[in-house]
Amino acid sequence: MKKLFDQFPPVTTKEWKDKINSDLKGADFNKKLVWRTNEGFDVQPFYRMEDIDNLMYINSLPGEFPYLRGTKVENNNWLVRQNIEVTNYSIANRKALTIMMKGIDSLGFIIDDPESINERNFDFLLERIFLGGVEMNFQSNGKAKEIIDLLINYVKKSHSDPGKIRGAIEADPLSRLMVNGTLCIPHEQGFDYLATVVKSSASLPLFRAININATNFKNAGADIVEELAFAVSMGSEYLSQLTRRRLSSATAASKIRFSFGTGSNYFPEIAKLRAARLLWSVVTNGFNPGNSGNIKMDIHCVTSKWNKSIYDPYVNLLRTQTEAMSAILGGTDSLTVEPYDIVFRNPDEFSERIARNQQLILKEEAYFDKVADPGAGSYYIENLTNQIAENSWKLFLEIEDKGGFLSCLESGWIQRKLSESASGRISDIRSGKEILLGTNRFPDLNEKAPSGIDLARAFKSPVLQSGLEIEPIKLFRGSEEYEKLRLRTDEGVKI
Repeated sequence: MKKLFDQFPPVTTKEWKDKINSDLKGADFNKKLVWRTNEGFDVQPFYRMEDIDNLMYINSLPGEFPYLRGTKVENNNWLVRQNIEVTNYSIANRKALTIMMKGIDSLGFIIDDPESINERNFDFLLERIFLGGVEMNFQSNGKAKEIIDLLINYVKKSHSDPGKIRGAIEADPLSRLMVNGTLCIPHEQGFDYLATVVKSSASLPLFRAININATNFKNAGADIVEELAFAVSMGSEYLSQLTRRRLSSATAASKIRFSFGTGSNYFPEIAKLRAARLLWSVVTNGFNPGNSGNIKMDIHCVTSKWNKSIYDPYVNLLRTQTEAMSAILGGTDSLTVEPYDIVFRNPDEFSERIARNQQLILKEEAYFDKVADPGAGSYYIENLTNQIAENSWKLFLEIEDKGGFLSCLESGWIQRKLSESASGRISDIRSGKEILLGTNRFPDLNEKAPSGIDLARAFKSPVLQSGLEIEPIKLFRGSEEYEKLRLRTDEGVKI
């Protein structure tokens, strides 16, 4: 029996391009159809099998070094995270127990006051939570070692299996330095403290002690290549600093988690996570040649704040949904979909429920958790992965040539790169080249601002204080200029 496609002669790439040029009627192929990305590389209008023939690692399998195709083998399952602001530990515990019954299997406790961290409050916070059944993550402005010690103590008291405790204490002094412009202690002491935290967490093998908050790069205007290169460079800095403090590179790498911001550039964001795992494998192999096959990049993703808006806020639901899809298809290990109104007010039960359900729909109804690395073999996604990896690696090497991440931060080089990218994106928004629906394209000028806007939350004020060690980066959103103008003119708000 003849196969159906045997009836059709093969068509070469040249024949396809000749046909396209004929249909363009003299228009320039590159100007009309080739997309020049913000990252500076070209994306073709179509790709064919021949475009992936020479790509490295194209035949690797899920779960195999260098993990380009992901760390999962049997499925694409991920953890659904929701954050809880902890001001009252008992109330936070009740909320955690409630949302765990509604599909959450990863908790993020954001502790408001570090001075409140003690054994009594931790007993309240973790009461009746089955520690082996949910991932637990803790974020606090200090007291990382105390949190680790209290968690280990609670594991012992509750007779839990320490080998099944998953999660992270989100210690990240480099990000704190970058955002605030200073640390409360000298850098060297900060790295000494971080090494102590890593050592303290040794009895919890699945628990991470360092969280590289790459979302800050995204929310400062960085493009995908910069976000990835800066994050991997920060990870390399941590490995370097910790190995100097007599920790093995394998131990240090096993305690690092990366948190990436996911934007609405759908396919490149999928490719970004695939490229991230590849680059991190190269870095860890450089620290421990031939023995890094079991050091897998742990990835958490958060929907980006950069493109979220105050006006027409329900469009934020559409943005976070495609961002969630990108993160999941890219192989994230856990995901936070932030509520649609988080950029301008404290989310309520409704917006938190919708954010939870956005992930649950993808998992339970769209079956996004069934297939490992669904983008594998896509000529387009494989080429995007390769281009992002190559360009990120070049930028990473440039940072290393300048002395590494900390050195570039102290010299202001990182800040200048972020400022240049942010300025370019703001210019594109002003000109309409980058579209923010409901803001610079199709705004409803009769729309009133939503109720309960917290101006301090919506518009981050620059750090103004003396004694800064470095220039802090500026976190902001692309729609801020438009929103300030509308709030002043329509609502009479003084900003």
